[in-house]
Amino acid sequence: MRYTRISTYELTNGTFDELTGIVEKGILPTFEKEHGFVNYGVVDIGDRKAMAISIWDTREAAEKSVLIAASWVKENLSDRVRLMTSHVGPLALFRGVPVSA
Repeated sequence: MRYTRISTYELTNGTFDELTGIVEKGILPTFEKEHGFVNYGVVDIGDRKAMAISIWDTREAAEKSVLIAASWVKENLSDRVRLMTSHVGPLALFRGVPVSA
């Protein structure tokens, strides 16, 4: 079973597009180097709030990502976001539609 880390942030400075560019070049490559990393995404949930979603092969990897993200955000985004919530849990279902060629 895979595990998911879901965190919500309030944007205190800048725009969602700016935030996306920063995390794409910063936390994403950091996570990609971690054992058990599967996927990462950022969602604009409105009202100057964003949600970060990452998927991991194990609970241990997901729990470790909480610490990695907290440290990275503190060093790189403390002037732009405020952590609101953070959760880790088992991923029961996550499917998509196959891409047509």
